[in-house]
Amino acid sequence: HVQLVESGGGLVQAGGSLRLSCVVSGRTFSRYGMGWFRQAPGKDREFVSRINWSSGSTRYADSVKGRFTISRDNAKNTVYLQMNSLKSEDTAVYYCATDRNLWGSGDGPYDAWGQGTQVTVSS
Repeated sequence: HVQLVESGGGLVQAGGSLRLSCVVSGRTFSRYGMGWFRQAPGKDREFVSRINWSSGSTRYADSVKGRFTISRDNAKNTVYLQMNSLKSEDTAVYYCATDRNLWGSGDGPYDAWGQGTQVTVSS
């Protein structure tokens, strides 16, 4: 079955950077779009970014545009989220998700999620 494992979260000061990783196993990673989401305490899970199967297309939430960069390394079955200029409002648990269908954009529908990694930005 498909498994996703996120890592790279932590505590960082405002203005700092972190890089999140999500390793996927149990499927041919290179054929699937991927997404990143986050959930802050007391709030709904929200879209952050997505990348299509070929890395030819990406999309970002307005709140992170220009600060976050999504990328993937198909040889390592890994999708990344580089987060720069972090703000306190970026504090959340970050989740990766994989498209259910082949050759997708990363916009879903999703059929598997990781367990999440905590990002805390101190001001």
